[in-house]
Amino acid sequence: MAVEGRRRVAPRHRGQQGERVRVQAGDALPLPIRHTNLIFSALFAASLAYLMRRWREKIRLSTPLHVVGLAEIFAICGLVASLIYLLSFFGIAFVQSVVSNSDDEEDFLIDSRGGAQAPPPPAPCSLLGSAGAAPEKMPEDDEEIVSAVVAGKIPSYLLETRLGDCLRAAGIRREALRRTTGREIKGLPLDGFDYASILGQCCELPVGYVQLPVGVAGPLVLDGERFYVPMATTEGCLVASTNRGCKAIAESGGATSVVFQDGMTRAPVARFPSARRAAELKGFLEDPANFDTLAVVFNRSSRFARLQRVKCALAGRNIYMRFSCSTGDAMGMNMVSKGVQNVLDYLQDDFPDMDVISISGNFCSDKKSAAVNWIEGRGKSVVCEAVIKEEVVKKVLKTNVKALVELNVIKNLAGSAVAGALGGFNAHASNIVTAIFIATGQDPAQNVESSQCITMLEAINDGKDLHISVTMPSIEVGTVGGGTQLASQSACLDLLGVKGANRESPGSNARLLAAVVAGAVLAGELSLISAQAAGHLVQSHMKYNRSSKDMSKVAS
Repeated sequence: MAVEGRRRVAPRHRGQQGERVRVQAGDALPLPIRHTNLIFSALFAASLAYLMRRWREKIRLSTPLHVVGLAEIFAICGLVASLIYLLSFFGIAFVQSVVSNSDDEEDFLIDSRGGAQAPPPPAPCSLLGSAGAAPEKMPEDDEEIVSAVVAGKIPSYLLETRLGDCLRAAGIRREALRRTTGREIKGLPLDGFDYASILGQCCELPVGYVQLPVGVAGPLVLDGERFYVPMATTEGCLVASTNRGCKAIAESGGATSVVFQDGMTRAPVARFPSARRAAELKGFLEDPANFDTLAVVFNRSSRFARLQRVKCALAGRNIYMRFSCSTGDAMGMNMVSKGVQNVLDYLQDDFPDMDVISISGNFCSDKKSAAVNWIEGRGKSVVCEAVIKEEVVKKVLKTNVKALVELNVIKNLAGSAVAGALGGFNAHASNIVTAIFIATGQDPAQNVESSQCITMLEAINDGKDLHISVTMPSIEVGTVGGGTQLASQSACLDLLGVKGANRESPGSNARLLAAVVAGAVLAGELSLISAQAAGHLVQSHMKYNRSSKDMSKVAS
């Protein structure tokens, strides 16, 4: 996760006392890059054509080739200069990819078998010291260490570094917690988890792990393929209901999906001395003539990051700059944040009075329900649809088309409008989204915007069949990075066939995962609306979501 905090952007160029000057791509060009490219390309072609014509005449007239006139000298100089420029410019992308690979935390290696693999596992705990310093000597006895942690003599967060054993560190921290709070946490398992795999990536100060059951709904027939969808949940009926929706879709010929937009966003906020200056930056960022230069600077952050657009908003003398870029198979928050920082550094020279308040100004908008995501989209924007046959509606869903259409209008559309919903024109999209997110290692907090969905039902073919669709403009998923590299979550991604990065088509695994999420939401919506239309909702929950066990005996 990118850390949101107030910061001031340092100028791109430092003092003149021997410090290295940081040069950005395109800094020395007086014209936009596309115009400069056109000029040098034309100069190269004209010089080459002129020299070829002159040398052909010399050969025909038996004139020595080394005898050149003033015009030919200029043509040779133009040819050499344009050739140097073109070779240098078109080599930028390659050089940048080599440079960015050394520190790009979103790039992933491809193994020799042609499949994608996650980044190398974290270094052993003993190697993770502060600034490479050797670990301080620790007491050998665990009891002494626990007492020191409780007394505050040894910080709990340093246990992994100093002990060199992540499981042992978690156990000691757990015991120190028990003594400090006086609370027993026997139900929280400790053993059986690879704590080294989360160090520096997923969770700090671990004391155990939470077990969640994972069910499978399917097959979900989507775009001609069959998917078995893993869902981690503690809500009874959810997997069964989604599975029933999958069955109805499959028996009707399957669903189809379209990912019509793919771009992660980050929106820094900056303050100027006046609103006029803020408006000047807005005009500069949104001017198409400046986009190529901004894209070159932004894209330095990663070989997968590609700037798509910049949209600005003003609030007094504050400017909110919403950058959108493609991020390959990564969810991409870190990637886009790095690209935004590159642009802010670049802008500082031309706008030295710009005071960057935060790398995120909530115009992004991440982990919050916001109209900008509902309208503009964030992450993957997906539409999924299916036609459910009349006989399937009656046999599998136990209702009829007319009742489904009427309920959707009154409940999902009118009812949500009465509630003042923002992107909540659906029955329970967040149920399915969150369950798949947890199972596949996504950020569960991003279900806030990822669950924005409008469900549409319409009677077709003279009212006999049902057309159902879900439109989800901001599904934020990735198949590399974060929790996707953990063993259980990686296995769930592998079940869907989207594990890791796609070598042949970067970004296609993440887009397919987004389409599967939308397809599962379609199945879940279809089943729940049908249960409500038929009056079976309470009956189903009493069957699947109520235990007959004597919980007093289980507790004892």
